[in-house]
Amino acid sequence: QVRLVESGGGLVQPGGSLRLSCEASGFTLEGYAMGWFRQAPGKEREFVAGISSDGGTVYTDAVKGRFTISRDNAKNTVYLQMNSLKPEDTAVYYCVARRTGSVATVPGGYYYWGQGTQVTVSS
Repeated sequence: QVRLVESGGGLVQPGGSLRLSCEASGFTLEGYAMGWFRQAPGKEREFVAGISSDGGTVYTDAVKGRFTISRDNAKNTVYLQMNSLKPEDTAVYYCVARRTGSVATVPGGYYYWGQGTQVTVSS
């Protein structure tokens, strides 16, 4: 059974940092592109970052220079390091996986989704 389990969300002040983790089970990350989406209240789900099977990365413009996606295939885990957080980063963050090597930037490009972890940026 394929599962993606996110962790690391929470409440942080503006300018702070968080690191999200996504542990995969039921499959190995090798050969899969992985990514993160987020959804704020009243807004559509949006692409945040993705990493291809060979380590290439893609980011939405709003997080470039602040967020870093990485993967550890040996641990079957993907990470999202989030620095210089802003109130507009507040959302539920979802880990995603697709059984091809290239990153997709639309929700329909991913078959596997985690349950989400809440990130709240507020003073």
